[in-house]
This record gives sequence, C-alpha cells and structure tokens, in this order.
Amino acid sequence: MPGKWSIEELKVGAVMEATFWQNPVEESQFRFRATHLDGRRAPKVILCDDARIRPGSPCMVRITSITKPERDDRGTIEVEFVRAQDFKLEGVYVDPIIGKKLQVALESGLNILLDGPQGCGKTVLARTIAKQLGMEFVFFNCGAVIDASDFLATIHVRASASGSPVTDFVKTDVLTALEEAHEHKNRRYLVFFDEFNRCQESARNALMPALDSTRRLFHPIRNTFIDIADNVQFIAAINRGAEFSGTFGIDAAQLDRFAPLQMDYPPPEEEMKLLVKRHPELSHTLIEEIVGLAKAVRSAPELRATLSVRATDEACVFLKHPLFEGDQRRMLPEVLKSSFCGRFGGRWDDVNTDAGAVWSVLSRALREGAPPS
Repeated sequence: MPGKWSIEELKVGAVMEATFWQNPVEESQFRFRATHLDGRRAPKVILCDDARIRPGSPCMVRITSITKPERDDRGTIEVEFVRAQDFKLEGVYVDPIIGKKLQVALESGLNILLDGPQGCGKTVLARTIAKQLGMEFVFFNCGAVIDASDFLATIHVRASASGSPVTDFVKTDVLTALEEAHEHKNRRYLVFFDEFNRCQESARNALMPALDSTRRLFHPIRNTFIDIADNVQFIAAINRGAEFSGTFGIDAAQLDRFAPLQMDYPPPEEEMKLLVKRHPELSHTLIEEIVGLAKAVRSAPELRATLSVRATDEACVFLKHPLFEGDQRRMLPEVLKSSFCGRFGGRWDDVNTDAGAVWSVLSRALREGAPPS
C-alpha cells in the first residue's frame, strides 16, 4: 500500500490527482474535500470549491497554498481544479460499459451488487475501488452469518476470573466501521459484503433498512438503532447458478436496494495483460499458452465450465517458482492437472468425472496447440 506524503514533499504549483467528496463541515467555504493525492494520503485535508468537481470522480488539481505547514494537527492544502480524469482501475479488468455504470453508481452513492462467476475479480475490483478513491476497505464474508445480528456482532464465550463462563458480544469490522464513520467525517468507508447470498434470506432482511433511504441498523450491543453515515458505501458480491451449493436466492425487494452490475471473466487479451503484469518472471509466450488453454476449457461446448482467473494466476505462480525453473514447458501439463482440473469434481484421470472431462479438453488442446489468446 502507498505511504503518506510528508509536508516537505508537497509544493505549491504541483499538479496531482485527487478524488473529492462533499465537505461535511457545513460552515466551510469549500464545498469539496479529499484525503489523498496521487493515491497517497496527504498530511492535511485537501480543499477545493470548484463547481466542476464531481464527487467520487478523480480529477487533476494544482496546489495553490499550504497553511500551517509546521503543524501536524492543523492546516489545509488548498487546490484549484485543472481537468477531469477518467475513472481508472489498476490491476483489474472491467468491461468499459460496466466501468461507466460503476462510476455513475459510485458518484451517486448507490449500493452496488457485483454479480458474476467465481474468480472473475469481484473482490479485487472492490479493493481496487477503495484504493483508487482513498476509502477505508472493510471486508466481510457473509458465509458465516446465521442470525441477523452476526453482521454487526458475534457472541463469544470465555472464562472469567472465577472460572465461570461469561458471554461477550464482539463487534465485527462492519460495526466498527459504521461507528468510526460518525467519528471521522473526513474519511470514507467501503463496506464489502462478499458471498452475499451464502447467508439465509432472513438474515439479509435485517440489512434492508441500511440499504434503502432509512439508512439505519439495529445495534445489538447498545440495544438501539445506529444511523448509517453518508460517508459509508456498500458493495456486495454474489454467485448465482446451478453449479453453486450453499447459496440462497435473492428476492426482488433485496435486489431493488442495489444497482446490479453483471461481471464476467476478462477477454483473453485482457487476462493476458493482467498476468503479464503480475508475473513478469514468465515469458509472454508461456502466459499466452496458459490463457489459451483456459479459453479452450471455458469455450468447450461439452463442458460449459466456469474456470476462474484464479486458476490461470495460480498456474503462473507454480511455473515461475525456482523449483520449476528451466522445466516450465514440460511441467505445464502437471500444473494444469491441479490448477485447472482440481477446480472440478472427480479426478483428472477419470473421464467419467468433470475433472476428467476438463483434462480431455486440455489434452486435445496441448496436442493441437492451445488456441491463440
């Protein structure tokens, strides 16, 4: 993660990128404030009053003044608007149309539902959004949620000094973030509900007041309701399809609380770009072959298989390790047996199983040469 700017590094006249939000300080003469410059946290709050600024959308600004540079607890960085920037996401692929919808949803403060196959980059996308926009990222996996209160607190039993058991409520990261959001109006929080449809509908229903205009939740420790501050953004991710077990349906009322965005695996050429950047130790030719083999599996009509980007990434991790150095091409089939076939039921050498069917496709592609990516 990038560090924090020192006041000595920032100079009047420097042009840098920032993402602004509405200034919560009502008496301020500046309508907008930001916390990061060029992706690094600034030592003082950044202020601007230009009407061309769109909250949540990055722009280029020029530093015009730095007040109280000698103070760590006071002062501001005042900037002037230079030009708007396209919303960019480094290290993750998003379809251009989905990217535009995503930008609009973020600027409008809508709850976002990322719907796509496993391993297509939903969690990476959420983390990247938080990083690019200078938001605190709060990850919560819904798979362990049984009761509605589990979103905000869990019950733990511990031994007391006398030896008798004591029951405690322990806050989740979600509740901690919701409380901090009220205390730190200058920060923004992205709360990410992963595997949102792996908890029962009855538990998810408790979140509905937080996701609509009510913007409040029941606090199980205080036994009262807590308001959701405006500096909290919700994003959820789901997997839907017959191939998933342990998932529950999402009804129309819950879907209506979100702006649903459909994601899919990146096109081969985009997957190639991601892997080349992540694994510079491997040759472009080898990465292209791995992506081509993944394409063969995903496009085989007899399989209708969903092979995640994690599979191609994992294959690269194995092949770039020093243990495989100088022997990568020969070991590629062995790596595929685990990284590709291992994601399906059965064994790679049993043609009557899904894993065996995948290996049949891979074997044919390896003999004929993987289709170009």
